Amino acid sequence: MEMRKLAPPQNKTQILLMIVIAIFPLWVLEWGPLNVGLPTEDIIKPIDSSNQKLNVDVGPLNILIPSLPVPIVEKFIIGKGDTMIGLFLRGGLAPKLAHRAIRSLRQIYDPKAILPGQELEFSYSTTSSAGGKFVQTKRGQLKTITYRPDLFQEYVINLNDENNFSAKLYKQAIKTILKSVAGTIKFSLYVSAIRSGLPLPILMELIRIYSWDVDFQRSIREGDKFELLYESKVTTTGQLARYGDIIYAKLKLGKNQYPLYRFRNKNGVYHYFDHKGHSARKALMRTPINGARLSSGFGTRRHPILGYNKMHRGVDFAAPRGTPIFAAGSGIIVFRSRNGSYGNYIRIRHNSEYSTAYGHLSKFKRSLTKGSRVRQGQIIGFVGTTGRSTGAHLHYEILRRGRQTNPMRVKMPSGKHLTGRDLKKFRKIKETADKLFQNHSMANKPSRDVKFPISKD
Repeated sequence: MEMRKLAPPQNKTQILLMIVIAIFPLWVLEWGPLNVGLPTEDIIKPIDSSNQKLNVDVGPLNILIPSLPVPIVEKFIIGKGDTMIGLFLRGGLAPKLAHRAIRSLRQIYDPKAILPGQELEFSYSTTSSAGGKFVQTKRGQLKTITYRPDLFQEYVINLNDENNFSAKLYKQAIKTILKSVAGTIKFSLYVSAIRSGLPLPILMELIRIYSWDVDFQRSIREGDKFELLYESKVTTTGQLARYGDIIYAKLKLGKNQYPLYRFRNKNGVYHYFDHKGHSARKALMRTPINGARLSSGFGTRRHPILGYNKMHRGVDFAAPRGTPIFAAGSGIIVFRSRNGSYGNYIRIRHNSEYSTAYGHLSKFKRSLTKGSRVRQGQIIGFVGTTGRSTGAHLHYEILRRGRQTNPMRVKMPSGKHLTGRDLKKFRKIKETADKLFQNHSMANKPSRDVKFPISKD
């Protein structure tokens, strides 16, 4: 098939007609240049009401774009040696104004009580205020100063139109949720618990409440199990404020199980009891020191200094010099002085049957003397290496009727037993805690509504 070409226009009239047809739509619609890249004030203009080419009556269009004030917020993290007045001066206040702001804060808070790590925040405005004479600084007009000592409290110093300071305290709402953790010990309780998601403060509390019955150096074996139900304190925004108490815990060591439940007695004090209502707190502690390693046990050993076998009538806990030592039980100090190879030495009589002794101390608690009465868990001295010692450690003895016994094997004197109405209330608490743990472990998430005696903030 032969393709036919269009004939070119034959005369000027045809060419002119084609040009008119091409530009006619542009003339009708009044296409103009696109205002790309121009400032806003050049784009948005009042439209002329006399424009009638499209037969549309357009009134004046006034578009106002307000110049919004851009606040400036400057935060300071309080460091060692900082003072409130110094921070206010760094925030741009003149000395006289800084002292006035301090005076307003002092009415509700002691400015000397600030601690490193706390937060101080200054808020400024970059635009002038219609009323009042606000404090002008290099950063702008000062509006507020906010001091946050912790997640629970916020002190706000406001500056009003009369240029006066006023301080107010705002408290953050805190709610309590319950969390559960369970796991199997593979390497050590510490490693396994941390890997299971147990927070370190809760793990330390777990060790403390079992310290009367469990020897964490020797009693823990691979394959043992643990489970806990504990409190977590959070803000309304879900931010962690702090950890609360352990509600329920259980250690499964070999064939033995050691459950503990938190219970508040009639005096309003919380203690931990086993499933029968027997107190976890015994008359004496097996380990009167935190975070120490059992470096030498009870029995015959080769003496590290004398070089020959000798009976070791106590246990040694290796710990850094200065580590606090606690009274293993309540009682009276009957000896507090230097004592031969023991170095600095303390002995406490707890009752007619039991006494405890502590050797190689670097120093004694200054307020305690011979005849002082101490309570269980009270600091009595600090780890050292006085006397016949090769390194910093605590030598600890339990004496029964004057005879030294193995602290790791002696059957500790029992503590309180719940009876009567307290026992009935405890059984209900125990049943509730067991159900809560089962629900948590199945759902693996915090409960929303918990009917349980939650500790108050």
